Amino acid sequence: MYYYPNMYPHQYPYYANVPLNNYGRQSVYWNNPVEEHANSSFHNGDTRISLKDYGAKPFVVNINEAAKKNNTYRTALWTGTHLQVTLMSLNVGEDIGLEIHPNVDQFLRIEQGQGIVQMGKRKDKLNFKSKIYDDTAIMVPAGTWHNIINTGNIPLKLYSIYAPPNHPFGTIHVTKQDAVAAEEGYGHGNRNGRTPEYAYPWNG
Repeated sequence: MYYYPNMYPHQYPYYANVPLNNYGRQSVYWNNPVEEHANSSFHNGDTRISLKDYGAKPFVVNINEAAKKNNTYRTALWTGTHLQVTLMSLNVGEDIGLEIHPNVDQFLRIEQGQGIVQMGKRKDKLNFKSKIYDDTAIMVPAGTWHNIINTGNIPLKLYSIYAPPNHPFGTIHVTKQDAVAAEEGYGHGNRNGRTPEYAYPWNG
């Protein structure tokens, strides 16, 4: 595994020392190569691509197809210096889980299925609630508690944009249980309102 000190420093705009040319980095959440945790591939224009992290090099993708082909709870598709795109698939009745990112704004877009999004300034007072479905966009301001629940009868497929990035390069969580275990193992602590810029051990 590779660790990159100061990858997500504490305050904007000091996003320095991010290795931009090492495209072979492995996910810090897996002990084995990412390829062993195969996800779907699909035609992206004239090229067949697999669903993995293509950051931080230039990249163009049919995000609708990528989101629909993704069968993992979370797969990082592009991790750059200032933002990150992840694909997510929630099983019927599954939710993301109540979380907060104190210093990360988040954009989510639903590409398949239906559900409910809840948000609020307090963990015990989620006073914003809305139905979500195909083509719905969700904006979550930094410091807002939020949860998304799949209330439909098919998987809820979506993609999420974090600014700045919220997960290590190459992150793949096949199931929600994998995500929870990885986040607890690395002190991610989203459920407790802490994000990686405060919690990952290689940030000092």
